[in-house]
Amino acid sequence: MRKYSYMEHICDIRLKVEADSMEELFKAALDGMNSIIAGGDVEGSPKPSLMKICVESMDYTCLLIDFLSEVLLLTQSHYSIFSRIDIESLTSSRIEAVLHGTFVDGFDEDIKAVTYHEAEVIKNEQGNYESVIVFDI
Repeated sequence: MRKYSYMEHICDIRLKVEADSMEELFKAALDGMNSIIAGGDVEGSPKPSLMKICVESMDYTCLLIDFLSEVLLLTQSHYSIFSRIDIESLTSSRIEAVLHGTFVDGFDEDIKAVTYHEAEVIKNEQGNYESVIVFDI
């Protein structure tokens, strides 16, 4: 189970993600970011885009934000929407993954940055992991 939902925010896009595992939380965050960038519809070149990434940080919260920032950089620099991820390893301080994407002609929304503001990965009362992510647009 993984999900994401938008939350009202004055000048940015605020996204709440929730999942029953840490891997699914990262995937939900990626799904949510992609829905902002591509407007929920990914149409592009039939030629796939494939990237391997490794991100290190000090804890799950920073790792989630740093991971999304790295994917955002790759998205913008390669004009690709990475809609599938194969996580090879995930610890509280490191993620290694392969991103599978599609080349696109442009984006519906330009995200300038993934911020640390309000971000905190926690385990909620239902036993799921969750966090709020604020995107600067």
